[in-house]
Amino acid sequence: MSMFVDKVALVTGASSGLGEATALKFAEQGAKVVIAARRIEQSQQVVRQIQERGGEAHFIATDVSSSRAVENLLQQILDKYGRLDCAVNNAGIVGPRYTPVADVSEAQWDEVMGINLKGVWLCMKHEIPAMLINGGGAIVNVASIYGTKPSDIGHTPYTVSKHGVIGLTKSAAADYGQMAMRINAVAPGFTLSEMVDPSHPGAAERYNKLLARHCGMNRLGVAQETANAIVWLCSEQASYVNGETLTVDGGSTTRLY
Repeated sequence: MSMFVDKVALVTGASSGLGEATALKFAEQGAKVVIAARRIEQSQQVVRQIQERGGEAHFIATDVSSSRAVENLLQQILDKYGRLDCAVNNAGIVGPRYTPVADVSEAQWDEVMGINLKGVWLCMKHEIPAMLINGGGAIVNVASIYGTKPSDIGHTPYTVSKHGVIGLTKSAAADYGQMAMRINAVAPGFTLSEMVDPSHPGAAERYNKLLARHCGMNRLGVAQETANAIVWLCSEQASYVNGETLTVDGGSTTRLY
């Protein structure tokens, strides 16, 4: 079933990981996919993957923390396709980890907030008017399980930014729900990616501890699992879901044995 034939979908941070998996899923479902990211070679490889599978994709180099770059991104989409139906605001960075609050530098704080929170706001600022031109659309913002709980691995800027993404999502959904706009978020748990790589020296033990605390299924997720949830939220199958945060984390760990 092709749920997005004749639709245009934008995915930021789509050069790898969850963004790549989401772009591929949209293309599989018939969408014309716009890939926005800073890394050129990796993004072009994602475009080639989609084209080799018979889909249509277009790459636009974008830094989501730049107002001018995001405005240019949306203008290029409208110039090329004349519409935007779905957007996934996925671009993000981890920032400092294993760092107590008072040891975080101002530069580190500003970098994380600029991409993870301001970047999502800037994208929505330009995506929403582009969607309203054709009567509405669907946006999914990528938060994290650390958008709903404190960080236990010392990356406060990331955690604060993801709490902000959830608040931003709910507020925007209230602003535009009456205009045929649906705006939701996903909160992935620990998912295999460049950011979460247990093959790094010493990482496997740390992730085992984290999974024991945060995942009822006691395993890492894979990007396709969250991508499936994102694409569903953008589809008509989720037509009455608005302002929600869908957690994709293998279930909470609440057992005491």
